[in-house]
Amino acid sequence: MSGLPLLSLAIWLPIVGGLLVLATGDRNAKLVRPLALALAVAGFLVTLPLYIGFDTTTSAMQFTELRWWIPRFSIEYRLGVDGISVLFILLNSFITPLVVLAGWKVIEEKVAQYMAAFLIMSGLMNGIFSALDAVLFYVFFEASLIPMYIIIGVWGGPNRVYAAFKFFLYTLLGSLLMLVALIWLFFQSDFSFNLLDWHALPIPLSAQIYLFLAFLVAFAVKVPMWPVHTWLPDAHVEAPTGGSVVLAAIMLKLGAYGFLRFSLPIAPDASRELAWLMIALSLIAVVYIGFVALVQSDMKKLIAYSSISHMGFVTLGFFIFNTLGVEGALVQMISHGFVSGAMFLCVGVLYDRMHSRKIADYGGVVHTMPKFVAFMVFFAMANSGLPATSGFVGEFMVILGSVQYSFWIGFIAAITLILGAAYNLWMVKRVAFGAVANRHVAELADINTREFVVLGILALCVLGMGLYPLPFTDVMHASVDNLLKHVAVPKF
Repeated sequence: MSGLPLLSLAIWLPIVGGLLVLATGDRNAKLVRPLALALAVAGFLVTLPLYIGFDTTTSAMQFTELRWWIPRFSIEYRLGVDGISVLFILLNSFITPLVVLAGWKVIEEKVAQYMAAFLIMSGLMNGIFSALDAVLFYVFFEASLIPMYIIIGVWGGPNRVYAAFKFFLYTLLGSLLMLVALIWLFFQSDFSFNLLDWHALPIPLSAQIYLFLAFLVAFAVKVPMWPVHTWLPDAHVEAPTGGSVVLAAIMLKLGAYGFLRFSLPIAPDASRELAWLMIALSLIAVVYIGFVALVQSDMKKLIAYSSISHMGFVTLGFFIFNTLGVEGALVQMISHGFVSGAMFLCVGVLYDRMHSRKIADYGGVVHTMPKFVAFMVFFAMANSGLPATSGFVGEFMVILGSVQYSFWIGFIAAITLILGAAYNLWMVKRVAFGAVANRHVAELADINTREFVVLGILALCVLGMGLYPLPFTDVMHASVDNLLKHVAVPKF
């Protein structure tokens, strides 16, 4: 398998597969769904050798590919993964078949276009995680907006057009400063767009600060960090279930990944100088957004705000500059992909039956959907950071790293876990338990085999990662150590 261009396969197989599904069209409706699922599964299978064949002892880029793309402007088709990016390619390719399954019966119009959009988006996001040329990264980074914009705008709720435009404008405008920074770095590096060359550039602190702020605008919107988070609840509420799952499980990781690939290695001195700002913004997200989640009446909005709060732990872990913090943040990103994706799927199961996301419209669901409630309670507990679930591992590591950095920062991060338990359990109590609220709840049917399989697979991932996170931390350890050594050494 080592001779195969595995990263190119991970990128282009879903994209070409998506175009094939699109060409098949709704006139062959019976063929579209199984074809999309087969292509999504194939897209996942080609990423498995990346993990199986990964050398955990080195921080060097692996499975590299290099070809000229636009020689006149020194733009290359340069791909490679390290212990950080390989996990996100696996996560992205793993989530795609589950999203296809989740929309199997729910999507009845424009089925081919819906499935194609997810396949194409999966390939584009694999491109983001494997690109080592700045222009290639930027093209994939911006192109991934288009399928999600279409998914929200075509298959979303009543305010889908507003939500889609808000999502697109926020994320696109945020990226413009990053483009300016990339062009500046191109001229500073003797006309190279190679990211690895940029990591070694001796950039003065004053210039690093401008670069860091340019990257911050682009990546903070994607995370999203407070105060540029307002697009996310609208996008989640209006997006179809599959769109919410991919948005939470994968797209929010793009901004955090950008900090690790651009901000920290290219502007290490500025990263240390401005760490106080990043820590402050992260703690505001963890605390303030936690309180905002507590008062939500819409289940999707509550989970959207909880995602912002959990991603605050991620950026906090990055900027305390120790191994526990960074590895904990990465584990939290993977876990959040499983847990938040599962939570949105749970809301989707209820919405498909009652066409309401309002917490007040439910009550006593456990009496009619006991299997479903078992899953919902489990994922809510994981979202609260229950030990033995994946939600606990990352947050605990970040808190330990924070205490090493500063006791009070760790203390603030730790006590806010109470907020997570409060809003998750409060939602579950009102939706699932008590007396049957109305005749609509009384008529609910429990989850079918397809829904059970999707939620069951995610439950196994959450439990497996919570009980045995070593397969994840082993892969990332060498790359994280190398990054921290790079940030620790002054470059100016």
